[in-house]
Amino acid sequence: MSTSDKRSVDELTSWNSDWKNLRVAVLGLGVSGFSVADTLVELGARVLVAAASAKEEHLGLLSVIGGEFLRHDLASVPSELAGFDPELIVVSPGFHPDNAVLLWANDRGIPVWGDIELAWRVRDKVLPAAEWVLVTGTNGKTTTSQLVTHILQADGKRVAAVGNIGIPVLDAVRYPDGFDVLVVELSSYQLHWLNHTPNGTLSAWASVCLNIDDDHLDWHGSREAYRDAKARVYTNTKVAAVYNRADLVTRRMVENAEVVEGCRAIGFGLDAPGRSDFGMVDGILCDRAFLEERATTALELSTREELAAVGLGAPHSLANVLAAAALARSFGVDPAVVRSALLTFTIDAHRTERIDVAGDLVWIDDSKATNPHAAAASLRAFDSVVWIVGGLFKGIDVDALVSAHVARLSAAVLIGVDRDALRAAFQRHAPSLPVFEVETTDTGEVMPAAVRLSAAAARPGDVVLLAPAAASMDQFADYGDRGRRFAAAVRLHVGTADTTERQ
Repeated sequence: MSTSDKRSVDELTSWNSDWKNLRVAVLGLGVSGFSVADTLVELGARVLVAAASAKEEHLGLLSVIGGEFLRHDLASVPSELAGFDPELIVVSPGFHPDNAVLLWANDRGIPVWGDIELAWRVRDKVLPAAEWVLVTGTNGKTTTSQLVTHILQADGKRVAAVGNIGIPVLDAVRYPDGFDVLVVELSSYQLHWLNHTPNGTLSAWASVCLNIDDDHLDWHGSREAYRDAKARVYTNTKVAAVYNRADLVTRRMVENAEVVEGCRAIGFGLDAPGRSDFGMVDGILCDRAFLEERATTALELSTREELAAVGLGAPHSLANVLAAAALARSFGVDPAVVRSALLTFTIDAHRTERIDVAGDLVWIDDSKATNPHAAAASLRAFDSVVWIVGGLFKGIDVDALVSAHVARLSAAVLIGVDRDALRAAFQRHAPSLPVFEVETTDTGEVMPAAVRLSAAAARPGDVVLLAPAAASMDQFADYGDRGRRFAAAVRLHVGTADTTERQ
């Protein structure tokens, strides 16, 4: 079939549209890739999944449901894929836009979607369809998404956290009992493939970009492309476009966004709130947006002291709380419900997690700080730090991060493969600071060595902070593996060392 004979997939905007025998190529067979294939087969499409590798579990299930599999590295266009002549390609988030298959698709005019686009189009399988809340940002996405989900659940709503966390969004869309709200955490990769076609444009109830800083530039190609992808979160928002008052870029995103008429811009920040904002006054978190008397009054949601008791007292955590509260309050959740939900929330592991307190030292695992922006937020939460930093920087400049925070450092311990730029930054900005390096490349020895060096360098009252500012895949399976190994090394050290080792 020639390209000109292919049907217009732009008109496929419902579960009940005619998907029968539509030829769809799915790139990738991870968790999201399998959910895409499973959904398309259920819709009646013909599905060819292409991937360099796949788990045996997914391969077996794909065979059972009737999908085809092509094992290929996709560095070029396989003849089998060209012969399949796809009418649509659905791509997993990790594929770069300049992948050979995607460039081929662009040349042939073949639409390319992500799983989020597909899920939005078929969201009416179970009626009434859930409202969507979109959460993105360089940092804080997961915690904020979990906070929104927790608050809405406390209000009695049926809610699922999906997208970049939780269950695949297509599994939630097909869940027989349905949901009232889907809280969709979106990476810049997922946002890149959104809103490319007019009929498929997602229209969320509320949306937020928490913050923006350089990240994934190797994937997007430029700072501007990364920010443009993040800005798509606001397109066609219906009720509340939430932005960070301390981050001018997010405000400009909202100002330039094409939103539904009547959608309100809601700011959040750690300063006093304006008339349509969430903020803080004398340690009290306030809503000055969702009340009639907002010109003269604000509603109390919680206090910094209360939130500190549940691990949410750091500045970046308070900002996440305010953003989540704004999203939840857009549904009319009572302030008392917001407060009680916040006080029963538990932060995930590896997000500024206190591992141990031994003598005068506090050990903190923030392995989730995989970029400089996240590490900066973590560092700002403490006054005197032994900083364990390093990993795979993916082309990100660390000079500004080091320069901004040397005043609060007692020492630094460098890990990972990209140590040259770190070492040079410390030499430039803090030549007298004690800087140690973990030389071993043995995954099992990196964290024990880092912990020993940190303990020896620490002063009474210090926080030893693992906030690597870098990806983990140079030496660890993922940031969770890195954090678990750090925690294990800390506990082993604290349990066996005497006090003289920590002087």
